[in-house]
Amino acid sequence: MPMSEADVVKVEASPARQNRWKGIRPALGLFFVAPLIAEFLLGNLPIKFLPALILLAPLYGGGALLIRELVRRAGRGWPSILVLGMAYAIFEEAFTTQSLFNPDYLKLNLHLLAPAYIAALGIGGWWTLWMFNVHAIWSIATPIALVEAAVPDRARSPWLGRVGLAVVTCVFLFGAVMLTVVGYRQDHFVASTAQFVGAAAAVAVLAAIAFLLPRSGPTQGQGGAPSAWMPAVATLAFGSAALLVPKEWGWGAVAAVLGLDAVIAALVWTWSQRPGWGLKHQLALGAGTALAYGWHAFVQHPAIGPVDASVRVGNAIFLLSAIALIAFAAKRAGAAQG
Repeated sequence: MPMSEADVVKVEASPARQNRWKGIRPALGLFFVAPLIAEFLLGNLPIKFLPALILLAPLYGGGALLIRELVRRAGRGWPSILVLGMAYAIFEEAFTTQSLFNPDYLKLNLHLLAPAYIAALGIGGWWTLWMFNVHAIWSIATPIALVEAAVPDRARSPWLGRVGLAVVTCVFLFGAVMLTVVGYRQDHFVASTAQFVGAAAAVAVLAAIAFLLPRSGPTQGQGGAPSAWMPAVATLAFGSAALLVPKEWGWGAVAAVLGLDAVIAALVWTWSQRPGWGLKHQLALGAGTALAYGWHAFVQHPAIGPVDASVRVGNAIFLLSAIALIAFAAKRAGAAQG
């Protein structure tokens, strides 16, 4: 029985729809994995606040997905993702939460700006540097690394079309506005015009740098890429050490974190330029940083509420979930690389 014209169109469109769905699935995964790592795996929010994911996903998930899509569309790599992660850090902490400038953020009496305070800018040297690390490495790069490894056939290609990208942008901006409103209701602090202008200029400069960085790939350097266990152990050690640096050290804490950043950056750059570096190594880097968050949650006091049995049970659930995602991604990436 011959097919009608409508049946022909349906059959021809089916592969395109399937291809779009293959991109939507990892995009949705990243949309929710990013806030789960950024706030819950960290231990900043206890499991009882899981419904807050509705507010957090548009900002964290939207930001990570937007950065990932822009970088992959431009054919660039991890240096660009990390630089845009720093731009995201300024956007969130200067405009949405204003924690970079607020001496008593949300009236929590945390004194975040006191360590290594820079009076001329009205910021804390330690807190600003720490936000660069937290957001560039954990909020943005880590979830991207894990979710991409779980879809090795689409790890380097865009997941969304133009419409999808426009929707994600709107969702991200909506999330930023909503969290700004929620934060302002709790604390009426407003930074100065000069601080806002300076922050906007910094975001613009970092965004420009991200897309001006030279493209690079593995070279025929000395030796091959290391076992994936080495970058995993390295980032686990780096993340653990960075999380344990006491802010009370002030400028000493700034120096310590910068030193750790320099060491891990040099190691990863050297390894990534060797033949054989691939998706399994990318996963290893993300696994190490994720596990650092996961274990540290057990010694961290959540930002909201007391520490009780439910908090530690939640820490265990999020850590086990992260391990399950890492194992799933390792199986997929390993099968793809052979």
